[in-house]
Amino acid sequence: MAFDKSNLTLLSNGNGFGLYRYDTLDTHASVDTAGYFNNSDDDLNLAVGDVVDVVVWGTAVRTGTISTYGRHIVNAVTASTGVVDISNVTVGVITDTD
Repeated sequence: MAFDKSNLTLLSNGNGFGLYRYDTLDTHASVDTAGYFNNSDDDLNLAVGDVVDVVVWGTAVRTGTISTYGRHIVNAVTASTGVVDISNVTVGVITDTD
């Protein structure tokens, strides 16, 4: 699956960085591939130091079941091509005891 701009939301920004949420059916390994996000092709403005919280859905985005979630940090942006590289995921833990 490819990047879907409609599933990326800027939650907050300040002091030179942004906090984003991205919902997808793609795995974290796919999302953290250099070029998955592209400032030029996707009309984005991601910058080094931005934080991207990714929610991976097992079925339909926002109406199905959550598979995993985790945090990535933008560690490089190639100005000439717009290619964004984000870190590997720091995985969150999902628990629901009721």
